[in-house]
Amino acid sequence: MAPRVAIVFYSMYGHILQLVEEEARGIREAGGEVDIYQIPETLTSDVLEKMGAPGKSSYPELKNPETLEKYDGFLFGIPTRYGNWPAQFKAFWDKTVSYITGAFWGKYAGAFVSTATPGGGQESTIISAMSTFVHHGMIFVPLGYKTVFGTLADLTETNNKQEVVGGGAPVTEPSQTSTTQAPKQQTSTEPQHKEEHDKSGPCGLPVKCILS
Repeated sequence: MAPRVAIVFYSMYGHILQLVEEEARGIREAGGEVDIYQIPETLTSDVLEKMGAPGKSSYPELKNPETLEKYDGFLFGIPTRYGNWPAQFKAFWDKTVSYITGAFWGKYAGAFVSTATPGGGQESTIISAMSTFVHHGMIFVPLGYKTVFGTLADLTETNNKQEVVGGGAPVTEPSQTSTTQAPKQQTSTEPQHKEEHDKSGPCGLPVKCILS
């Protein structure tokens, strides 16, 4: 049986949403099963309108943390806020008392992050997420630089943006309204979901290929 992976994300302006769909494609290509959930919004429609936020995607909202208990691992799509989870994600985690019973114990977790500027909290957001993962006993699987260093070190194509994926691999995104990623930025997400095969996960499928 193929590992079941849940991608859980929050996206106000659609940057994380684009990465979500790339991650899901890679998981399926690697032979995994994937479901996608978005974190419920906590801001009112009036506030979102004033912030220029577009409408939400059609993915189901993850209202009950117990929904995640049936999965082998998770990928969290995090738009950084002051180097940390956004408030919407924090509201979700505050409902997860399941760390007491170990409902997520031993499950694999990875993350991908979007920031507005270079040095805008990429690494600190991942580090902040580690505290949550540790409390739940989840196993963090980072991306690393092994298969993406060449892409990330190439500054010839910036497209006025930067994205950061899984565990501190920097890529740039200064515009809230600009949502089209450059091809090299999309390429940098590929190893996160399908190219790293050095660790076996549930049922023998590569963990880093699916979860980093």
